[in-house]
Amino acid sequence: MVKSDILINKYLLMNRFLGWCLITFLISFLINNILNLAFKLPHAINLFTNGDLLSIIPISVYCLSFFISFYISLILSKKSLSWDAENLHNFNLYFIRSCFWAVFLIGTIDVIISFMRVEDISNLIFDDELVRLLKKPSFVCTYIHMPLVLLSFFIGYFSKTLGFTWLALMIVCAELIIVITRFVFSYEQSFMGDLVRYWYAALFLFASAYTLFEDGHVRVDVFYTNLKEKTKSIVNAAGSIFLGISTCLAILFVGLNGKQSIINSPILNFEVTQTGSVGMFVKYQLAAFLGVFAISMLVQFVSYYFSSLSKMNELKES
Repeated sequence: MVKSDILINKYLLMNRFLGWCLITFLISFLINNILNLAFKLPHAINLFTNGDLLSIIPISVYCLSFFISFYISLILSKKSLSWDAENLHNFNLYFIRSCFWAVFLIGTIDVIISFMRVEDISNLIFDDELVRLLKKPSFVCTYIHMPLVLLSFFIGYFSKTLGFTWLALMIVCAELIIVITRFVFSYEQSFMGDLVRYWYAALFLFASAYTLFEDGHVRVDVFYTNLKEKTKSIVNAAGSIFLGISTCLAILFVGLNGKQSIINSPILNFEVTQTGSVGMFVKYQLAAFLGVFAISMLVQFVSYYFSSLSKMNELKES
């Protein structure tokens, strides 16, 4: 009996360490991406390709994440894996909830600014210098969008609703306004379509992780439904590691691989649509949505992995 308990504890420690390694590795990867873009520090692999000694810094960050994972696994050794799964899920809820508030606030404020810019209303309200600055994506993105993102994470801490239902309703209302203004008043501008695409992308990419938690994603149940509960847990755990998490890591590696990558480049250049000043300045955020999707899904897959293993342990004990 004692030997069996020791084996179970080692098994739990190993799996908890694997899960938290993925989380801390994600954080380390994002930190090193910022160090590379902001301070031009080389990637960790440069130490082996061209002998760049500055690569020791990102390597040290990765090594630190390894030890932090081991430390977390030790201090949580007496807790069940369901505790880890629940706390990771709660963090993910906060992250996604804050992102919802960000797209709501930025979409609303930016469409108002775009309307004033297109109809020259801003000239009646603001001075010439501010009117000129409001036509520059770098100014709007830095001094309007970024503070709204920070405000969103503050609101998300106190708000307890995800808001996906409201976001879907707002998309329908925005589409309805486009139809009415186009066919009744013969009025249409680029920023109106930009707003719908902006909210539509956020709805699907942000809600994906929560849908995974609710087991709402489409799956082929030809074999799965007939499996035993223990086998289902094994399939879910293995699928989380080899299919889900690997896909999220691939998105992050490709999207955040240097300044010219598909996520970093639009964000650094504050990329906007070809319509220019008559549209919304949010195209760069659509690239960031891919990063939000990959991060939230990776955290949720780790939570799903812990939850599946916890359920499997409960079935063993029963």
